Amino acid sequence: MENKTILIIDDTTTNLDILVELLDAYDVIDAISGKDALEIVGEEKIDLILLDIMMPEMDGYEVCRRIKENKKTKDIPVIFITAKTDEDSIEKAFNVGGIDYVSKPFKPKELLARVKTHLEFRILIENLEFLSSHDTMTGIYNRRKFFELAIQKFNNEKENLYAVMIDIDKFKDINDSYGHDIGDKVIKLLATTIKDNISESSVFGRLGGEEFGLICNSQSIDTVKQSIESLRELIESQEILSEENKPIGYTISSGISKMSSEIKNIDQLLKKADVALYEAKGTGRNKVIFR
Repeated sequence: MENKTILIIDDTTTNLDILVELLDAYDVIDAISGKDALEIVGEEKIDLILLDIMMPEMDGYEVCRRIKENKKTKDIPVIFITAKTDEDSIEKAFNVGGIDYVSKPFKPKELLARVKTHLEFRILIENLEFLSSHDTMTGIYNRRKFFELAIQKFNNEKENLYAVMIDIDKFKDINDSYGHDIGDKVIKLLATTIKDNISESSVFGRLGGEEFGLICNSQSIDTVKQSIESLRELIESQEILSEENKPIGYTISSGISKMSSEIKNIDQLLKKADVALYEAKGTGRNKVIFR
């Protein structure tokens, strides 16, 4: 919990000083205006916000509303701390997106308890979101999340869009010869290798078993082919040690497809890459085919 960052927004420096001292177990950033606060949340990773309502130029309601309208910051929990205790003010605080409300003068132990609770709740939500969208073995996107993001990319970034289907060659033989523990290590190493060697804008996921999908943008097919070929060569050079310390090599086959006017949805783009993949596997494996 110590590394969590809390943003405090209050136009009174005395209030800021009190809160900074009280929250010394956390990384604290303070802002004396709504404008400064919005700049901070746009640049820093903020885990929780403590927000005063009555501020000049931009009040706390407006600050919270803008934070919640921004896709990047909308999930940051906001606790209002204010002397306004009438029902209408409290209702408005929740309506604009506040998660909790603490009245001034606040009780230090109560405030600390609320901060701790909401930070723990945020961690729980983040963990659940990660588990629901990532493959538990490899940590990359699972099939559901891969298709969700792939569809978004197809709808918004059609220009120079490519799909790549990747399959581990003779993976059943690896499992049968060395056991599923070794097979799992191969899958994990492959996922890590590819993830570490693609752009952050790419969508990469495990579609099932030893099959992986990649959606990316590139200015040329030559660049994509060279990138996937480089990955193939890198993976071919890797080895896993068996329980008897015997080195085990493995290879991949890949199929690439490019967006065109004939392709109407992400399934068609991936299907075209899948056809190329099976051509690669059917003509010797350990190769990259573009269709």
